[in-house]
Amino acid sequence: MAMDLRGSDSVPGQNHQVNSVFTPSPEPLRPGGRISDQAGGNSTSEAKPTLPTGQAHSSEPAERDPQAYSTASLNSESKGGIGNCDAPAGESLLGNYELSQQIGTQLKLLPMNDQIRELQTIIRDKTATRGDFMFSADRLIRLVVEEGLNQLPYKECMVTTPTGYKYEGVKFEKGNCGVSIMRSGEAMEQGLRDCCRSIRIGKILIQSDEETQRAKVYYAKFPPDIYRRKVLLMYPILSTGNTVIEAVKVLIEHGVQPSVIILLSLFSTPHGAKSIIQEFPEITILTTEVHPVAPTHFGQKYFGTD
Repeated sequence: MAMDLRGSDSVPGQNHQVNSVFTPSPEPLRPGGRISDQAGGNSTSEAKPTLPTGQAHSSEPAERDPQAYSTASLNSESKGGIGNCDAPAGESLLGNYELSQQIGTQLKLLPMNDQIRELQTIIRDKTATRGDFMFSADRLIRLVVEEGLNQLPYKECMVTTPTGYKYEGVKFEKGNCGVSIMRSGEAMEQGLRDCCRSIRIGKILIQSDEETQRAKVYYAKFPPDIYRRKVLLMYPILSTGNTVIEAVKVLIEHGVQPSVIILLSLFSTPHGAKSIIQEFPEITILTTEVHPVAPTHFGQKYFGTD
């Protein structure tokens, strides 16, 4: 399941350095007491003293230096979302605490594991063959689509097994549809159809105007009753967020509320996700990674026009 980012205590991807060596005090510690940093540094580490038997541990949360959490992400924002491609991946990724503070809890990340990390690596690798690229992209798309479906409402139901046993389960509530933002969003359509064979899928074509460089809607076709449906909006790469913002505006014009839109993407920049949620605070964004550098070559390589 996706992680609901509400200020987790742990911050993946951040290397906290302790600038001083702690020497235990010879004096006994009081219950709930705290050991101060002897060197006066900004370390967020806190020693955990061993208390005598019968004394309770303090449940008071440790104090944090907010700069330790926000420096890396603020630097990337000040540079317009452009990061250092040669930086180690673990130092470039934003942690859950930073995402929830800067972007909002409507942004949800798939739990990171080695399988997802490998797929991301192949997609970003410029030496990857198109066959390997498409295979990895389709696998990653399927994972995102499956989690996107998990965000939709279910209802309880009762079925009978071949042995006559009554089984209490769940099933999808009716009234869902997909919308792909052409053309890269079309790469995610098959993954959705593989999971929902009869689901209806609309399309939006948005391109940048050559003179103003602003996103412009050229084509939009939806199911006639889309205003009564929950929408899985598909767009694999969120760079600036402008294309998605225009697409959501078109959906709103057709009676769709932002609260029923779930945006499925593979990669997002901090700026792109933040722009979308600032414009539409009720929308849900589901992605695998938030990184200052997005693989903007995705659509061209997937469709063989690179």
